[in-house]
Amino acid sequence: MGFMVWSDNLSIAVSEIDNQHKHLIDLINNLYDAMKMGKGKDVLSVTIDELAKYSVEHFSAEERIMQKFSYDGYTKHKTEHDSFIRKVTEFKQGFEAGKILLSIEVMNFLRDWTVSHIAEVDTKFGAFLNTQGMK
Repeated sequence: MGFMVWSDNLSIAVSEIDNQHKHLIDLINNLYDAMKMGKGKDVLSVTIDELAKYSVEHFSAEERIMQKFSYDGYTKHKTEHDSFIRKVTEFKQGFEAGKILLSIEVMNFLRDWTVSHIAEVDTKFGAFLNTQGMK
C-alpha cells in the first residue's frame, strides 16, 4: 500500500480531473518510496522536479476550465494553487541547495494538503462542473 491511496472519497465526479489527481497521488507516492528506500539526491531531485512540474500543469488545467465556465470560486482556488506551488518550489530549491532534507514532515504536508484541497475545494468545483454538464 502506498503512502497515499486513491479512494472514491477523493473523486470530484469529473473524470479528467480525477485522473489528474490520481497521477498527482502517484507522484507523491513515488517521492515517498524513493525517500524511504534511501535513493540518492539525484533520484530524489528528479522526482521532486517531476512533482513540481506536474502540479503546475494540473493546476493550470483546472484554472483554464474554471475560466472557461466563469467559476465564481476561481480567485480563491487559484490562490490555494499558487500557495502550494510556492511551497513546493521553496522545498525543491532548498533540497537542491542542501538546506532542506526530504522528511516525513514534508511528505505529510504534501499528502495532507492534497487530500484537504481535493476534499474541501475541488469537490465544490466538481459539483459546479457537473451542473455545467462535465462528468
